[in-house]
Amino acid sequence: MTNTYEIYDLLQDYAVTPSPVREVLIGLVWTYCEAETVGLAMSPGISTRTLPWAGTLRGKSVAELAVWVREFDPYRATVGMAAVNAAINGLQLPAPGLSLSLQSESGNNLAVFEHFLPEIKGRRVVVIGRYPGLDRFAEQHGLNLTVLERQPGQGDLPDTACEYLLPEAEWVFITASSIPNKTFPRLAALSANAVSVLMGPTTPWLPDLYHFGIDYLAGVEVSDREALRQTVAEGGGVRIFETGLRYRIAALTPATAEAWTRQLIECTVREREKLKQDMAAWYDAENSARFPGYDRLEAADIRLSRLDTCFKRFQDASHRAPGS
Repeated sequence: MTNTYEIYDLLQDYAVTPSPVREVLIGLVWTYCEAETVGLAMSPGISTRTLPWAGTLRGKSVAELAVWVREFDPYRATVGMAAVNAAINGLQLPAPGLSLSLQSESGNNLAVFEHFLPEIKGRRVVVIGRYPGLDRFAEQHGLNLTVLERQPGQGDLPDTACEYLLPEAEWVFITASSIPNKTFPRLAALSANAVSVLMGPTTPWLPDLYHFGIDYLAGVEVSDREALRQTVAEGGGVRIFETGLRYRIAALTPATAEAWTRQLIECTVREREKLKQDMAAWYDAENSARFPGYDRLEAADIRLSRLDTCFKRFQDASHRAPGS
């Protein structure tokens, strides 16, 4: 397994795009970042009257905000995660991937648990993060399920219980908000023996997460950007699953993750070659100023280097002799 603390290097490498940020909304439940595409992250859920940078984010590059994902200030880290997802969501979604129905019997926000229901029945299941309606769902289906929360409610255990419960769990559902709040590295390490699902609108669509011990990504795809924006701005929580997006699930097996990585490499190579052609034409026209797409070309080079490393890890794993 990859050193889990490399996750923040990984995210930043994929978000070095110089594309300008058009809008940042910090809603009651979700934070929304719009550039060429949209990214989400769960809002910190703590009140504050002192955000010194409020009113200055629009027009900054995605890369400038994405670096905030490394920080421990909850609001800066959340904005950084949303910016990272705004960059990543412009890349190739996993194929195959399963888009979940918007008519889930248990509520669209619980569609992931409903999807895995046949596999988690009778198993020791730990869920990191509180999902509205989950207790009722677990009782209805007789699930052996424990919820860990940073701010535990009735029936929850504090997140510190992860040290005791996760090594014995058979399935672990990890909220992707654990990435900006910096608990993901430890949670991923403790879940090494379980089937692990990284889930929620904060989930970054990256095949590299296989190397961090993640077996499934249960992220979202935007179906109606304007409806999503309005719902976030008006304080929507689970309501976003009924308006602007839906869950999508991708299994991170060696074969599927390697194929997805290959797709991303091919797309990035095409992007880089087009930029190199444009740069050659720019200088052939005797322009003395720097090629305006140079930053994008540099970003494509960085992303391609990261993807090549990821792909090599898959190949090394597939050719490693059993038991070695």
